[in-house]
Amino acid sequence: MELVKLKIDNRTVEVEKGTTIYHAAQKLNIEIPTLCYMNLKDLNIEHKPGGCRICVVEVEGRRNLAPSCATECMEGMEVKTHSLRVLNARRTVLELIISDHPFDCLVCAKSGHCDLQDMAVKLGVRDLPFQGEKSTYKPDFSPAIIRDVDKCIMCRRCETMCNDFQTVGVLSGIHRGFEAVVAPAFERDLDHSECTYCGQCVAVCPTAALTEVDHTKNVIAALSDPRKTVVVQTAPAVRAALGEEFGMEPGTLVTGKMVSALRQLGFDFVFDTDFAADLTIMEEGTEMLDRISRHLNGDKDVKLPILTSCCPGWVNFFEYYYPDMLDIPSTARSPQQMFGAIAKTYFAEKQKIDRKDMVVVSIMPCVAKKYECTREEFAEDNNPDVDFSISTRELAKFIKQANIDFDSLPDEDFDKPMGESTGAAVIFGTTGGVIEAATRTAYELHTGKALPKVDFDALRGFEGIRSASVDFNGTEIKIGIAHGLGNARKLLDDVKAGKADFHAIEIMACPGGCIGGGGQPLHHGDSSVLKARAKAIYEEDKGKTLRKSHENPDIIKLYEEYLGKPGSEKAHKLLHTHYFDKKAKQVLLD
Repeated sequence: MELVKLKIDNRTVEVEKGTTIYHAAQKLNIEIPTLCYMNLKDLNIEHKPGGCRICVVEVEGRRNLAPSCATECMEGMEVKTHSLRVLNARRTVLELIISDHPFDCLVCAKSGHCDLQDMAVKLGVRDLPFQGEKSTYKPDFSPAIIRDVDKCIMCRRCETMCNDFQTVGVLSGIHRGFEAVVAPAFERDLDHSECTYCGQCVAVCPTAALTEVDHTKNVIAALSDPRKTVVVQTAPAVRAALGEEFGMEPGTLVTGKMVSALRQLGFDFVFDTDFAADLTIMEEGTEMLDRISRHLNGDKDVKLPILTSCCPGWVNFFEYYYPDMLDIPSTARSPQQMFGAIAKTYFAEKQKIDRKDMVVVSIMPCVAKKYECTREEFAEDNNPDVDFSISTRELAKFIKQANIDFDSLPDEDFDKPMGESTGAAVIFGTTGGVIEAATRTAYELHTGKALPKVDFDALRGFEGIRSASVDFNGTEIKIGIAHGLGNARKLLDDVKAGKADFHAIEIMACPGGCIGGGGQPLHHGDSSVLKARAKAIYEEDKGKTLRKSHENPDIIKLYEEYLGKPGSEKAHKLLHTHYFDKKAKQVLLD
């Protein structure tokens, strides 16, 4: 390893050759402000910064100021990070950015959480010397994401996530000069593009140029309506991240406090999406076992590998990019949608409530879930199975608006019967969790024997693409796992090319799975945060009395009283779905 020695603010530091000034300064605990830079090394992405020019520094012997995030350290270099020349340049650049920015901070969705706002405070910008014409663009409202491009500062973070990490390729810089903007091709709206609504662009946007569609007002209206019974479900990844919004360390489990807060907010029933995750395993696991068994018995018409279908961002992705493989994914709905379907049928009938008088709200780590609950196939007579979905971040804001002291809340349990769950359901929140949960059940149903070890360590990890073989009592089952849509693309391309041979594949759209969802507290690609959340989820799994989905007594009762058996006609009607060739649909729209 070749090292170079340099001075930053008269302090000597030695770094590996190729290190940027920005990173060298971090070794000395010298903070250099920036708006465009993201540390995405943990996600194996090379972000190309240098666009905002807020991070400029003075390098001795260099005529112009250098962007520290894009300038490599050289032997003997002497750098000044906060000289008067540097400070003046940063202020001028920021003032120019602000001069082309709306001044609606009081009502902005990111007010108080805006990097541009924070930078103005940090650099002491209190007046606007530059006045003149502002660039304006039409707003873009999709079912999940709002683009307010007037607030774009051209940092290009969203472009990096969309193109380099997710390989969706919807967002890119177009036009030049004053007309430059980050947008879909031909400046189409997101709902007329190949956007998967994964929300990773929202998660990295420093301003409110990209925000999630906020359903909180709709939820408050429903809670205020005495005619409505409002039911809420909470996804497994939420409990491992919500505490961060209240100053807790990443990975702090707040399940009981979350339930208590939701009751104080006025929800009539507080249930756990984990119940529906167990239900998903019964349907998806049964489907997986049936396909694999038929394949092993010589049926050449069986479609393998079976692909998991819990992640709506991933579902959107394969509907756009792999329409020739629509018969391969499991037909099982996601846990969110299974819960809604059962809540508005089985549970509504038990409570003697008309489905139109029941409002189902989901708390999700995901932005794509907002889109998923609007899909036409998940509604009956225009009444959706899930009415509204709000993100982890939005729930935290809601709790704060209600003046609830989250830290002091007592731990409370979910309501019954749709609050009972197993450890297998909890691990749905992290990459590898869905297929591990399915494997726990599929193994015992296939072999008729109890698992010698419940934990499948071979299915766990944070590598973007993983593979493992599981011994089903003498039968080798090959499993593939990917998180991040770019990794999903690589894995599926290998499958299509005959380079990869799997019986089953789990794919999640976001880094780390749902724990890194677009609606979670911001993690900025920091793998230590994601790993802490995953650890919390595995800890909750270990603490459960029951750790296999088929052992959930309320799931057993649901089948006995209502569904019959996994894969029955009624189960298919309520718990399964079908997929569409969105590429062909897009051509019709265009």
